Amino acid sequence: MSNGDRNVLIAVKCSSELESLLPFAQATTESSKNNLVILGLVQVPTHKSLSTGAIKARHLRESLETSARRIGARVVVRVAHNIWRDLKKTIVNEKCSAVILSYVNAPPFEWLNVLTCETIIVKPPFTKKNPRILLPIRGGPYAALALRKALSLAQSQNGQITALHAIAPPDNGTGEKYYQDLLHHLRELPQVTRWIKARGDPVKAILRAARNHNLVVMGANSAPRSNDPAIGPTAASVLHKIKIPALVVRAPRRLPAFLVRDPQPEPIDHTISVIVDKWFAENTFHAHEFQNLKQLVQLKKEQGLTISLGLPTLNEEETIGKTIRTMQSALMKRVPLLDEIVVIDSSSKDHTVEIASGLGVRVVQHREILPQYGARAGKGEALWKSLSVLSGDLIAWIDTDIANIHPRFVYGILGPLILEPDLMYVKGFYKRPLRFGGKIEVQGGGRVTELVARPMINLFYPELSGLAQPLAGEYAGRRQALERVSFFSGYGVEMGLLIDIFSKYGLNSIGQVDLAERIHRNQSLLALSKMAFEIIQVVMQRVGNSRDTNLVSDLNKSMKLIRQVRSSFQLEVADIRARCEY
Repeated sequence: MSNGDRNVLIAVKCSSELESLLPFAQATTESSKNNLVILGLVQVPTHKSLSTGAIKARHLRESLETSARRIGARVVVRVAHNIWRDLKKTIVNEKCSAVILSYVNAPPFEWLNVLTCETIIVKPPFTKKNPRILLPIRGGPYAALALRKALSLAQSQNGQITALHAIAPPDNGTGEKYYQDLLHHLRELPQVTRWIKARGDPVKAILRAARNHNLVVMGANSAPRSNDPAIGPTAASVLHKIKIPALVVRAPRRLPAFLVRDPQPEPIDHTISVIVDKWFAENTFHAHEFQNLKQLVQLKKEQGLTISLGLPTLNEEETIGKTIRTMQSALMKRVPLLDEIVVIDSSSKDHTVEIASGLGVRVVQHREILPQYGARAGKGEALWKSLSVLSGDLIAWIDTDIANIHPRFVYGILGPLILEPDLMYVKGFYKRPLRFGGKIEVQGGGRVTELVARPMINLFYPELSGLAQPLAGEYAGRRQALERVSFFSGYGVEMGLLIDIFSKYGLNSIGQVDLAERIHRNQSLLALSKMAFEIIQVVMQRVGNSRDTNLVSDLNKSMKLIRQVRSSFQLEVADIRARCEY
């Protein structure tokens, strides 16, 4: 946000509500430098887990993005048991100067009273051209704010203002003097072209005068009684009965944000299940949210981002060609989402390198990158070294053995990073069918994930327990984050990256994306056993580091594998060490 700019928040529960409020928001922001932020609110009953709101949040975010892209706004979606607490938090976090709400979804007074910015409560629709604005002046602390809003709309929309002067009884105090000064100031404004004096019932007077106008702007009641509507009985009655658009404004309390206390203390959940549920609901995306690639490229250009795709390979001649051609065609030729594709090979013995080179892709051997650091075997080392080869601000990696390769495997993990500036790292997840002989088990894949990775996470890093597939090989991150974390050299790289990103940047810096279905070759149980052993070492290293102790140095590094050879069994010893020196 540049100097002098302000954020105006539009808080809605559905896309139709947004469409009705947008004309007001655009008219309000035309006469000054404002950035629009759209807040989608999903309320979940208190007896239900917040994660039950994940699908609704995803659909809401997707529908709001359509309007947001059209006007250059940013979308934030929050899922909560108490949406008004999240509204207040978002106003503070986004440094908002004003929030626009529909009158049918306005917060109760106790929450309206703690909002730290101007509040504009709207009854749509809105006529933008040459509005005839009725401005009831009844005194009170919000009269000046109502005047400023009416003037702003009149100036930006070439409108005129009628001042409805409610005759107030004198109180012989400062309030009456302020009221008279305001009336005097009004008479000097060229936009105020007409005056109406009214006595008696203010609601009837406003409704009667409104017949010759197409917009009403008025201030809320600053101190309604306990049974009154949040904006006061007069304003609420006008909004309910009036036949033309109207808005009611309310200024914030004159206190620093940190001193404005919530009317209800936020519940503390010591099991952190609420934290995980909320993260799952708000940070879980679907690849189809980002399938409008032209819009994704436009957002990329607006942010000045460059994007690299790294493809780690080891004997992938059957799939590497289709993978490269798919991404080149969809994400470089049709639209320039990717700036480069680089294959990071680990000494393949088949035709992987020749196929990739023949398609015009740069191929590097990971053992030849940064030779001063030596060379080890393992995917993790290839990924770490690829950071010095790939040039993008955003870096995506995908496995290269995917049989059903599709551009969504790449744009799906990049989309949240492009749309959400607070995200540092995004993981993919998917259905993983597993073939047993001639049969396919739809949910059979991810055996190490379910039997080792997720139990270990739930035990030692429960904040990460909302990750559907922590070991997935499709993920993307911001260079600034990836260069500040360590890479384990072997199978433990995914687990290590996830824990380190969480430890350094927090849970809300991580997102996950549903990539539908992934079909790939399945490894033997013997190979998976080795993988599991290394992943357990990674977790134990990180648990020890967090407690300033080395839990791994005294642990056994060799694994005894029982292999069946014909009709007999043999014991095989494998030395498996999760190394992390980068």
